[in-house]
Amino acid sequence: MPRQYPLLVGTLAVGAVVVGLVIGGQPRWAQWLGFGWALLVGARVAGRMARDVLAGHWGVDVLAVTAIVSTVLVGEYLAALVVVLMLTGGQALEDYASHRARKELRALLERAPTLAHRLGPADTVADVPVEEVLPGDQVLVRPAEVVPVDGVLVSAEADFDESSLTGESLPVTHHAGDPVLSGVLNTQQAVTVRATTAAADSQYARIVAMVREAAESRAPVVRLADRYAVPFTAFAFAVAEAAWWYHGDPTVVAEVLVVATPCPLLIAAPVAFLGGMSRAARAGIIVKNAGTLERLAAVRTVAFDKTGTITYGRPELLAVHPRPPWTTNRLLGLAASAEQYSSHVLATSIRDAVAARGLALSPATTAHEEATHGVTALVDGHEVVVGKRAHVAAGATGVEEQPLAPGELAVYVGVDGRFAGTLVLSDHPRDDARDTMDQLAALGISHRLILSGDARSTVAHVAAAVGVTQVHAECLPEDKVRLVRELPARPVLMVGDGVNDAPVLAAADVGVAMGARGSTAASESADVVVLTEDLAKTATAVRNGRRTMTVALQSIWLGIALSVGLMLVAATGTVPAILGALSQEVVDLLAILNALRALQAGGSRRPARSRATALSPRS
Repeated sequence: MPRQYPLLVGTLAVGAVVVGLVIGGQPRWAQWLGFGWALLVGARVAGRMARDVLAGHWGVDVLAVTAIVSTVLVGEYLAALVVVLMLTGGQALEDYASHRARKELRALLERAPTLAHRLGPADTVADVPVEEVLPGDQVLVRPAEVVPVDGVLVSAEADFDESSLTGESLPVTHHAGDPVLSGVLNTQQAVTVRATTAAADSQYARIVAMVREAAESRAPVVRLADRYAVPFTAFAFAVAEAAWWYHGDPTVVAEVLVVATPCPLLIAAPVAFLGGMSRAARAGIIVKNAGTLERLAAVRTVAFDKTGTITYGRPELLAVHPRPPWTTNRLLGLAASAEQYSSHVLATSIRDAVAARGLALSPATTAHEEATHGVTALVDGHEVVVGKRAHVAAGATGVEEQPLAPGELAVYVGVDGRFAGTLVLSDHPRDDARDTMDQLAALGISHRLILSGDARSTVAHVAAAVGVTQVHAECLPEDKVRLVRELPARPVLMVGDGVNDAPVLAAADVGVAMGARGSTAASESADVVVLTEDLAKTATAVRNGRRTMTVALQSIWLGIALSVGLMLVAATGTVPAILGALSQEVVDLLAILNALRALQAGGSRRPARSRATALSPRS
């Protein structure tokens, strides 16, 4: 502590000596020592204040310096020492409160594993730095240890505590072959996990980087302090001048200035913002910077991607419609072989359908993907084009539109320049999608829309099922960016999950990426990352932003109101300077305790609707 807070320790030491001198009958020496230390600290604060003013930040330090000088001039050395104690102890008080507010953020950082138990020949175990684990390595995870890298479970079965990432309190059971995310806690028995990524590329490493960025962010705090500092300072000087005009007593002026040093402007707001980010992390939501909380509180429009966001993103193959001479299995095999080279969610569904039917995939000689349009590949000597109707029609003749039922979508296939058939798939809305829209409506966000690259009929069906009336279909990534930038009711929050969503997430006022296990590009472009597949956490993030801003502003106004009241009372000449200085310490403490309320949930959440009422029947 002496090294971390030297001025605070010095002030406490000087105060103890001053009290000893007074008790020992040496009040004059006590007075000189108190005045000397107060002026020394005041000079240091004045230098910092001058640097801030030159940097364009007008703060309330001018009041603190004036209070120190005025108490010295009127001989109130004990009051001067209390003002100095308030200034030098402010940083320690802020650090303590911030430590409380950062609890969940700090817990995520501290849980990051540094060692891994890598399995070698004959099941030997070697403890190595987690950075040395490579894809394909098998690692042993003992009970009560954190999984160090993303991987798949090799052991037959295991239970993992995922609460630190997802907020889910119950353990989750995984079986052999299931993916296991880094950062989850192994519970009961030692298990083996085969790494699928290096530690630096694992989910938990990305989360730690985002949490560290969030913990260090203090952007809106300066703006809030600047917003209120100038009028508050002007008011304090006006009250002091009125007291001088009425009483003609410099002591009363000093008494007014002593109670006009509002540390809540400088401390309470940052504590509230850190508390808001920490509470979001507890719910499985990483808010990357404090400025995002301010924008979340003001959101007026929410836009959603469809596939993987509003829907589950796992389309099921419903039917294959081949055109002669192609058969169902041959058409499906050619399409899936071409789709090996695509990262699109539809490509994954087609490959899974082929695997389920036991069909073999053929390698492609060449392959090229046009994002959101489709793939062209040379498979078994055939030029195969798979994707949207317009994309396939540009390279194949005779393309016919596939009739679709509500909620269905078609993937078109062309082979050797001729239309070869269609694959019909269906993706269904998430169980919580309708409830999420209801929660956003309850928050007063009436502008809700879906931006999707899919066909209008498919998007309209999903929109109707979840209660969204505004739809923009068949959008390219650049179309989504343009539409978001043109939306009139701002700020705009955009929710997406895929690599194609990265540009629009960056363009929105607030970008929310669903699921840290998804696209790295989307997570890096977003301002908020939801660590689960829970769409309702979008509304939770907005609610948390609003509560954080409310608590921050309440704390500021609480400090200002109490300080103004004390100034008006002090202007009557009835409040001794030492008592006024001590009362200001109480004001600071009350404002900071109020700011810590940002760690707690406020308000109520509407209960989730059941699946039966939230969704229409399956198509």
